[in-house]
Amino acid sequence: MTRTLDEWLSYQERVNVRSIELGLDRVREVWQRMGAPALARRVITVGGTNGKGSTVAMLEAMLTAAGLRVGCYTSPHLLRYNERIRMNGRDASDDALIASFERIEAARGEIPLTYFEFGTLAALDLFARAELDIAVLEVGLGGRLDAVNIIDADVAVITTVDLDHMDWLGPDRDSIGREKAGIARAGRPAIVGEIDPPAGLLQALERIGADVERAGADFSVQREPRGWRWHHRDGLVLSLPDPALAAPVQYANAAASIAALHALQAADAGFASLDLGAAADSGMRSAHVTARLQMLGGDPPLVVDVGHNPQAARALAEWLDARPDVRVHAVYGALADKDVAGVIAALGERIAHWHLAGLERDTPRGLAADVLVSLLKSVLPGALFDAHPDVSTALKAAQSSAKPGECVLAFGSFFVASVVLAESGGRNSA
Repeated sequence: MTRTLDEWLSYQERVNVRSIELGLDRVREVWQRMGAPALARRVITVGGTNGKGSTVAMLEAMLTAAGLRVGCYTSPHLLRYNERIRMNGRDASDDALIASFERIEAARGEIPLTYFEFGTLAALDLFARAELDIAVLEVGLGGRLDAVNIIDADVAVITTVDLDHMDWLGPDRDSIGREKAGIARAGRPAIVGEIDPPAGLLQALERIGADVERAGADFSVQREPRGWRWHHRDGLVLSLPDPALAAPVQYANAAASIAALHALQAADAGFASLDLGAAADSGMRSAHVTARLQMLGGDPPLVVDVGHNPQAARALAEWLDARPDVRVHAVYGALADKDVAGVIAALGERIAHWHLAGLERDTPRGLAADVLVSLLKSVLPGALFDAHPDVSTALKAAQSSAKPGECVLAFGSFFVASVVLAESGGRNSA
């Protein structure tokens, strides 16, 4: 009997008792059984701690502006599972996903795939049937042992490396960087988007034999009063509009995405005719990604962001520092494997009032509000706060207490963002 999409997703959560199981053998075997067809003319894989989704969005916008057929795979989703797989600007349909899951199920036999591995194989399967020019794949966790890494990328992008998923990836930036370097391939471009990357990342890329291009050395950003310039070591300079995506960190993501396309052009004569300047100009103006400092309107305005680790919190702090006179009410929830104290410390007194939301009803990994309270008190003893059983209650309380001219910032987890977007109707401010 044919399952609905929701039934398939529920089934996938039961196939493998482990929600996360790193390793390539199982998923590679299933992909081989499915014929392992080429996904597209070329593949770009994007890894890193933060900035992956924004970089994928910019790549998609630039490639689409250049008239190319583009597939993008990202995770997790916010409102609908279909968001994870996009082809030519459209989310995969329920029917396409169901048909792909049926093919995967027929191929896997007794191999116990995880929920994420099912989704990764579905993206590969659908891309291979879509006659794409470029497939852009976002790494789920780490890099070397992530299911996405069964595909050899023509260009690898590593946005940033910071402390996150440490139980899986290692205790420090060097260890984590080595894991993320695993998406690169010998003799192929590897774009490092961070000006000060950990030595472990660079050492691993050297061992792999990748053709490394580093931010600040091989390409750079020059901010101007209006717009910015992208410089490359070969003398190419592009004058560009400010990214439509908010936050100062987006210039680094934009620079890395442009460097990836520039490297692709250099490696493949088939893309030599791509007008990089025009594509980048259009991409900066049009790229958007849900829940990355997304303005949802209202007065006080509501802003939602999926920042969930200290590096992302520092980017939020930088954005708030440009608005020093705005009093901020935070709606914050977190998962148990996140550095909550580091997030709180990064934002510090920029938050006038914390509305702490429990997530234990949303996921077994979710922290209860009383745990957040203890951590907040330990880092910021004088902070104003209220504790709430869930995100919806916290959001209503924050919006009720915030005055016109102030701001409600909801962040900390995709679970927070999904509730806020659902309850706001996903509206954007004008």
